[in-house]
Amino acid sequence: MSALARPTHGRVIGGVCAALARRFGTSATTMRVIFLLSCLLPGPQCVLYLALWILLPAEGRPGRTAW
Repeated sequence: MSALARPTHGRVIGGVCAALARRFGTSATTMRVIFLLSCLLPGPQCVLYLALWILLPAEGRPGRTAW
């Protein structure tokens, strides 16, 4: 498993699904489909995505957030 950081290449929106896919060894497309299917269930999935977008550092800038 690699470190959890948003990649600079392969992003669609914020790179959260790509980062999670890299961390758990799946494809980014698979992770995006899982996320979209989970949005059909009740819960704070979109809030969690936004929080991870803010909290995960961008690749190449350890310890810094994207903003």
